[in-house]
Amino acid sequence: MLARTLVARLRPRLAPSLAGLGGRASAGAAAAATDIVVDEDAPPVPAGVGAAAVAATVPTVLQPRVLIYDGVCHLCHRGVKWVFRTDKHAKIRFCCLQSKAAEPYLRLVGMDREDVLRRVLFIEGPEAYYEGSTAALKVASYLPLPYSVLSSLLIIPVPLRDAAYDYIARNRYDWFGKDDKCLVIKDRELLERFIDREEMLGGGPSNSSY
Repeated sequence: MLARTLVARLRPRLAPSLAGLGGRASAGAAAAATDIVVDEDAPPVPAGVGAAAVAATVPTVLQPRVLIYDGVCHLCHRGVKWVFRTDKHAKIRFCCLQSKAAEPYLRLVGMDREDVLRRVLFIEGPEAYYEGSTAALKVASYLPLPYSVLSSLLIIPVPLRDAAYDYIARNRYDWFGKDDKCLVIKDRELLERFIDREEMLGGGPSNSSY
């Protein structure tokens, strides 16, 4: 039997307020959070054990702070490489949109691949996710100084930020190119922070039309 006990333990730490940030509190997150489950018969979590330690022992738990991006886009891949090298404390995880590993995260927030092809997706936790320019700036907020200062651009109204973001996103293939498979396969040193690492090492996503 499956229970949602772990969701209750993780939510207080993974669901910050979205007010004014252009993010979303997913209306379907509570129902979709059934992806985050543990066995009801499992022993209780000892006092003092943090949520991160619990998550590390439960393979069905969706990880927090995951950036889901268009893995075949050269511009997107350059951005991921920059975050990887800048994020000295390895706070951010990555996932190629084209991989099967992305599917439970998309279900969690009620989005499909077409949505993320238009705007990158950053999932902080079960009830907090961000798209487009807000997603990029929220990722920046987890980086060390001076890069985290970029998150101060969140004060710019979302419509203005996303107008610039959408213009670049619509033209990214023409300006920077795309590949047939997820580009991280060519930069395997990055895979240590990819939640779809095993899938990528197995030859990449199959039957991808993106």
